[in-house]
Amino acid sequence: MSTQETLSVDQAVARAVALAEAGGRSVVGIAGAPGAGKSTLARRVVTEVTDRLGAGVAVQVPMDGFHLANTALDALGRRDRKGAIDTFDAAGYVALVRRLTAADGTGGTDGTGSTVWAPDFDRRVDEPVAGSIAVPPETVLVVSEGNYLLDRTAPWRELPGLFTETWACVVDDSVRIDRLVGRHMRHGRDHEGARRWAVEVDGANAVRVTADLHRASVLVRT
Repeated sequence: MSTQETLSVDQAVARAVALAEAGGRSVVGIAGAPGAGKSTLARRVVTEVTDRLGAGVAVQVPMDGFHLANTALDALGRRDRKGAIDTFDAAGYVALVRRLTAADGTGGTDGTGSTVWAPDFDRRVDEPVAGSIAVPPETVLVVSEGNYLLDRTAPWRELPGLFTETWACVVDDSVRIDRLVGRHMRHGRDHEGARRWAVEVDGANAVRVTADLHRASVLVRT
């Protein structure tokens, strides 16, 4: 990892603003272990770019929108490890990133002549929601965050070649786990259950994700 450029959050935000101001469309992929601060960074980037350049210029498109539905996970026997790499529609996500990178950010489109619609993930009901996020042709910065954007297996391994830049969020494990425990408690688990999920389920995913963070072009200390 020593050869990578390392940025603070403020520096990463400034970098994103510069990408947006450069013209054309940039699609930034933010990877990191669960609880590393990917979504928080993505939201801050989009907010800052929007404040400077106007609404619709920057859009956040989370990988979490490609979670398999809970009914599908139940049928597959994977509900108890939701968030693992095989609990996502990987091919669907890669296809969406291809569409997003095909637009030029100046009114050109991905070939459909229309806005690209992306799914979101609703943590209140713990389910993906199709067609929730509009990415109009004139959007110049798309920020997409998720655990497995740097994974070496197919089809995930196609993603680094599609993104304009790949960023990796890094943070001390103690901070990351505390964040996860708080998140899981806010969504209904008691403290013991929240910590168990953070350490066992999220922890197993974190090991896999961390092994590939050296592939990112930039590290962001969150």
